[in-house]
Amino acid sequence: MTLAMPRPRGTAAQRLAEKSLLNGASQLLAGVAKASSTRLAWLACAPLALLGLGVFNLAARAEDLPELNAAFLANNLWLLVAAVLVIFMNAGFAMVEAGMCRQKNAVNILAKNLIVFCLAVSGYWLIGYSVMYGNPVLAGWFYFEGLFFDPTVTAEMVSEGGLVPTVDFLFQAAFAGTAATIVSGLVAERIKFGAFVIFALLLTAFVYPWLGSWKWNGGWLDSLGFLDFAGSTLVHSVGAWAGLVGAALLGARKGKFVDGQPAAVPGHNMAIATLGCLILWIGWYGFNPGSELAMSENVPYIAVTTTLAAAGGGIAATVYSQIISGKPDLTMTINGILAGLVSITAGCDVLPMWCAWVAGFIAGILVVISVGMLDSIGIDDPVGAFSVHGTCGIWGTLAVGIFGKDIGLLMGGGFNQLGFQIVGVVAYAIGAVVLSYIAWMIVSTIEGGLRVSDEEEMSGLDIGEHGMEAYPDFASKA
Repeated sequence: MTLAMPRPRGTAAQRLAEKSLLNGASQLLAGVAKASSTRLAWLACAPLALLGLGVFNLAARAEDLPELNAAFLANNLWLLVAAVLVIFMNAGFAMVEAGMCRQKNAVNILAKNLIVFCLAVSGYWLIGYSVMYGNPVLAGWFYFEGLFFDPTVTAEMVSEGGLVPTVDFLFQAAFAGTAATIVSGLVAERIKFGAFVIFALLLTAFVYPWLGSWKWNGGWLDSLGFLDFAGSTLVHSVGAWAGLVGAALLGARKGKFVDGQPAAVPGHNMAIATLGCLILWIGWYGFNPGSELAMSENVPYIAVTTTLAAAGGGIAATVYSQIISGKPDLTMTINGILAGLVSITAGCDVLPMWCAWVAGFIAGILVVISVGMLDSIGIDDPVGAFSVHGTCGIWGTLAVGIFGKDIGLLMGGGFNQLGFQIVGVVAYAIGAVVLSYIAWMIVSTIEGGLRVSDEEEMSGLDIGEHGMEAYPDFASKA
């Protein structure tokens, strides 16, 4: 949607209620240009004057709206809370990634996870939201409605208990940030900071919004019947495929493979990683229940299926890791919980509770298997991001066609829905890989390569990329 341009400046008789904050700012600046030195003192009043004009403008708009009803207030308040929970997941991703990687790269990882949301919001605000939710340009395949979006609240939105555009944008931008954050884990400990920054901007402004529109804006996959309630594939798998392409292009970290065999590269702080896991679990109550886009009777049900899947995933990963290695692996417990959360994201509204737990349990086993498989083919994924978000995102999407109420293969629905889910999984895999490869090539050309030098990698990206250490009071270990 486009941002309406300000109307031509009015005469002195123009009603104040018709003036916008943008128009007021331009008039103020014009006056400053003509001001004498003594009148410049009035500039101290500028912030207060602009604030007053803005408040008056909002009040004037509000006069044209019907009385705010309970449904309108509840829906918008709930989505605002859910958006904040999803945004707070960035802290969880940062803690998990930093804790599971080495001390010498902690600052770099934290910096990436901070800047990525800044980039996501900016790119998504500039063009991504329009690409994802604009008007059709190529029916079902591509959408666009200009730069930015129209924040106007209409009477219809209020009377029907709808969402105001600004709240909807904030929630959707948080999802875009999640997709980009997943990439960070896959390329950790060897990518140039600038290269990651540019790729994250391209992903959130173009790649993720375009792919997301295929389902969430009534695109061709939505018309087909593909289901993905909160983004097991649209968010998690897309981010995972994008990161996997980057990891393959970057190559493995120094010391990850010795004589062709994978070697353990232990993280430096499992306490932080555990805290990050719990933060993500809590944030998921914004991710999944918030995707209802209203405060309805389905919200608590979705919260329960989300919880059960996480529990099943954590139990399965812990038990299975003990079976294959002899001891329970904390990193696998963490990834098992996250795998369960990802696996229920597509079908949290349609899976029976017992199926949610089973889906999470299966995801907990799959994530452990997937970590080993990636090592066996020479892909270095420092935190298991693809196994959690890619492998289990695919599984969660297929689980809708297996366990979904009345539509699943095992629930009397036949094969149709599972077929639609398979088509969606394949389409998003191809789309994400192709578009991400193009984006990575663009970034590589701009940055003169994606990877830091061997010397910088050995000494740590904290010093090489940022000139600081996360723990300067402690001696660094080689």
